[in-house]
Amino acid sequence: MAVLYVLIFLSKMNENKPGASQNLACVFCRKNDDCPNKYGEKKTNEKWNLTVHYYCLLMSSGIWQRGKEEEGVYGFLIEDIRKEVNRASKLKCCICKKTGASIGCVAPRCKRSYHFPCGLQRECIFQFTGNFASFCWKHRPVQIISSNNYRDSLPCTICLEFIEPIPTYSILRSPCCKNAWFHRDCLQVQAINAGVFFFRCTICNNSDIFQKEMLRMGIHIPEKDASWELEENAYQELLQHYEHCDVRRCRCKEGRDYNAPDSKWEIKRCQCCGSSGTHLACSSLRSWEQNWECLECRGILYNSEDFQKAKKHTLPNTNSMGITDCLLEESSPKLPRQSPGAQHKDLLRQGSKFRRDVSTIMMELGFQIKKKTKRLWINKANIWNSALDGFRNQNFNPSYTIEVAYISENDNFGREHPGSKQEFLSLLMQHLENSPIFEGSLSKNLSLNSQALKENLYYEAGKILAISLVHGGPSPGFFSKTLFNCLVYGPENTQPILDDVSDFDVAQIIIRVNTATNVADLNSVVNECYNYLELIGCLRLITSLSDKYMLAKDILVYHVIKRVQAPFESFKQGLKTLGVLEKIQTYPEAFYSIFCHKPENLSAKILSDLFTVRTLSDVQALGFWNSYLQAVEDGKSAITMEDILIFATGCSSIPPAGFKPTPSIECLHMDFPIGNKCNNCLALPITNTYQEFQENMDFAIRNTLRLEKEEGSHYIGH
Repeated sequence: MAVLYVLIFLSKMNENKPGASQNLACVFCRKNDDCPNKYGEKKTNEKWNLTVHYYCLLMSSGIWQRGKEEEGVYGFLIEDIRKEVNRASKLKCCICKKTGASIGCVAPRCKRSYHFPCGLQRECIFQFTGNFASFCWKHRPVQIISSNNYRDSLPCTICLEFIEPIPTYSILRSPCCKNAWFHRDCLQVQAINAGVFFFRCTICNNSDIFQKEMLRMGIHIPEKDASWELEENAYQELLQHYEHCDVRRCRCKEGRDYNAPDSKWEIKRCQCCGSSGTHLACSSLRSWEQNWECLECRGILYNSEDFQKAKKHTLPNTNSMGITDCLLEESSPKLPRQSPGAQHKDLLRQGSKFRRDVSTIMMELGFQIKKKTKRLWINKANIWNSALDGFRNQNFNPSYTIEVAYISENDNFGREHPGSKQEFLSLLMQHLENSPIFEGSLSKNLSLNSQALKENLYYEAGKILAISLVHGGPSPGFFSKTLFNCLVYGPENTQPILDDVSDFDVAQIIIRVNTATNVADLNSVVNECYNYLELIGCLRLITSLSDKYMLAKDILVYHVIKRVQAPFESFKQGLKTLGVLEKIQTYPEAFYSIFCHKPENLSAKILSDLFTVRTLSDVQALGFWNSYLQAVEDGKSAITMEDILIFATGCSSIPPAGFKPTPSIECLHMDFPIGNKCNNCLALPITNTYQEFQENMDFAIRNTLRLEKEEGSHYIGH
């Protein structure tokens, strides 16, 4: 709090700070003031002898950001700025009575125009979001509270000065905490210093609801890293590795702090906390690759009943927001300035403490799963609908352990057969990838399917995807980068590309717009597609060839993002199940690989390391097994590595959460191998020769998978 109070004081001092830039007046407001907190950064284009305040430029009513960030001034082209200055020169400010009033109130039938500084002085509100609307003092938005039960003054939760708890222009209340009140100036300074990634309610730490309300009330939240993260070497201490041997009896003669890489005296850190270490020799570790936990972490991991009661990993409640709190904003032709790479917010601030392996994250999410079981009866002839029935059942709880039993409509006795949960989730993910709620070939986006929307299938798809990941299902691997970025950074911060358009006709329109070589060609395309452009709200007046870029962008944004606004919101709500969406947004780098890329190809070494030897087994058979894996990898068999894994576990790849139980092998006196998918166990045949071993393995795996494929070919499409 004290730091922010000092920042507020310094920001007020900055208004009178001398500098060369003060000699140049802003072409819009004609003031020399250089106060970034009030008017935004003051920038001069020496080539064109033009100076502007960022806020004056951004809020002007008749200008759009048509260039890239490095073009013109903040992406506003010089010719456009001059046109806007010329337009404003004909308008008189209703406050100071001087010309140059470039900002107008957006309220219907209100004709008030004013300069940005004059508007601040008269307590107008400027919204730095959406279409960058401005409201005069008569029509500005206000905060409404049902009743005022506050008799005494309350402190501003930033500067701690007492204020009257009545919503006014200068006093704002938090939308999420009824006892949190702020000075507007305190909030604005906090927003500028915290940036969009750290600006949140000072009481409950909510960011989504809080930021939405503050933007509505005219607080500018810049898309940049927090000021404390831009300091040089701000997180230098996080890059320092812990190098100290903490075991009770250290054997190293050079001392506990001695570390010799690639030797037995190399220090290995605890794989869980990273804040304890041991020399390899002091803990009898043969290599650095071996896992090691300190005593404290070991006690938590192995004395916690299969991790279920580990309080260290409790997860926050992420279901506090309703669907109406997450409505998409309309895409704006003006975009707030962004620091380099600002859209990848978490990746920018992802120091070593933020870098997480996806398997570790999935293990943490898995701590929510209770021992209480819920059985799902799945009909393989209609796997999607029977799964929906199970997940929609009022007694279904996503945090219960899932058991699967396969049933058949043709079985008059109603018999059920135990099924593999991971096989069921794999089949479910295959159906999801090929379902009509997604469109595209390899990289898919959400489609607009009215029937699916009516049946709430987008929500169910998101929910099923979240449940599948936490309960050990496979990676999706089919999301487009655009869809993933929409989930992580929001649709308003995502720019789709032409590859996202699966509709051939729409793609052709965009290509024709982009390839137009003159204004006549561009107008010809617009005239031909007039009805379509009018229908989607992208019809615009063409005055120059450069207008084609904005037109193509508008069509792209509509088709890929705005058109599927309702399906996207529903899908996102489903993905919040078990806290999955929150983890995706916190660690996008970790989740990107499993959502947008298929798993890496399996190798002989990966499978060999994956399967553990269950009991004392036949040495020769184990040798044949390793030789068989190598032969498959070398292409000397018609079987693939994925076939072997499917035969044993029901999955074609290793799930992000790993297998449970761990896949194992055993050797039995029989002719052919047997795969037990419920236990992830592969029984190997004991044979006299390797040739016999390979022939029997190939025959059993090939024919088993062929029969399963024929049996299931008619239900994947259901």
